[in-house]
Amino acid sequence: MRLIIKRFTITVSALFLMLLLLVFGCDLYISSYSQRGTTELKDVEYHHVGPLLGTSKYTSSNTVNLFYRHRLDAAAKLYKSGRICNILVSADNRHRSYNAPITFYKDLVDRGVEEQYIYLDYAGFRTFDSVVRAQRVFKQDSILIISQKFHNERAVFIADKMGIDALAYHAKAVDFGFSPKVYFREKLARVKAVLDIYLLNTKPKFLGEEITIS
Repeated sequence: MRLIIKRFTITVSALFLMLLLLVFGCDLYISSYSQRGTTELKDVEYHHVGPLLGTSKYTSSNTVNLFYRHRLDAAAKLYKSGRICNILVSADNRHRSYNAPITFYKDLVDRGVEEQYIYLDYAGFRTFDSVVRAQRVFKQDSILIISQKFHNERAVFIADKMGIDALAYHAKAVDFGFSPKVYFREKLARVKAVLDIYLLNTKPKFLGEEITIS
């Protein structure tokens, strides 16, 4: 019995170690791979479209989500400075109780972005879908992705592997203490991104008809 328990413990420990190596390996790989991003407005070249990656406006405690606020501010700043012409809001609209793209749309208008330059992608169920749909549905081969740096690194990695010319503008960072689960979830999301690209041959959940961004 002791021998069985010992073997079981060794096996579990080995599997746990392999999982840790996979997580940290994918994390370092994507961080080192995706260096095409900036926080400096002066370094941003003009892009016709800037996909704004979605997140919830409010946290579970019903306070304003800083990730949301800073992404919104970054998109409005890029638009007003003439670095982008159109904002493509890509977010999840699968729940009736919350319409993320419309929420972004209203807040962008409140920040001075003209309505005709905001496009909504209601099928941005995850970052992979948002990036691929920018090309396949909205017909953009060159994009400026807008989110926090950690998120942008994964998005640029996906874009590059899918044949999309992508740069990134990093919205203001949010302290780890504000939402540790976001940063832990990103580690796992990077593993999934690597598997999607190199092993699973993943496709977006939904494509649909092409939409022209004039």
